[in-house]
Amino acid sequence: MSTTTAGEHDVFEALDASDFAFTRRAWIDAAPDRVYDLVSDVSAIGRWSPNATDVTFDQGSGPRVGAWFSGRNQRNGREWTTRSQVVRADPGDAFSFVVGGAEDGIVQWSWTFHPQGRGTVVEQSWQLLRLDPVLGTTRSDLDALRDYMTNSVEATLISLAQWIAEE
Repeated sequence: MSTTTAGEHDVFEALDASDFAFTRRAWIDAAPDRVYDLVSDVSAIGRWSPNATDVTFDQGSGPRVGAWFSGRNQRNGREWTTRSQVVRADPGDAFSFVVGGAEDGIVQWSWTFHPQGRGTVVEQSWQLLRLDPVLGTTRSDLDALRDYMTNSVEATLISLAQWIAEE
């Protein structure tokens, strides 16, 4: 009789998507409304994100709940297109979207904006909503994905703060 332990050999079904989430924050030298306007203009994401390019709202859409957009992503030499849907759009307060859409999405990206002094504390969060083999099938795969996305978010926040400071 053999037993397995948690770790590298976790079976996909035994994993919990809620274990794969994080939030990072940065102070940015701009008012919450200004930072919200920049972040909710998804076409600008490529300026700050090391992984996303060519992001555009569907024709006639914009940063409002229910709006859809597409974007190209890259990681580890691979490139793919995603479809995402805005699930929260509160100017100056919060902006969120779900990759794959609100009904059956796989990942939620969220930003909140908190005034602090003459600027804003921006919190960017990433949360795996459900397991999907395209993202990995073991705890090790999903830990690596979360770590990669954490580094991406940190780079995005730094780039956003630098862009605003140089504007």
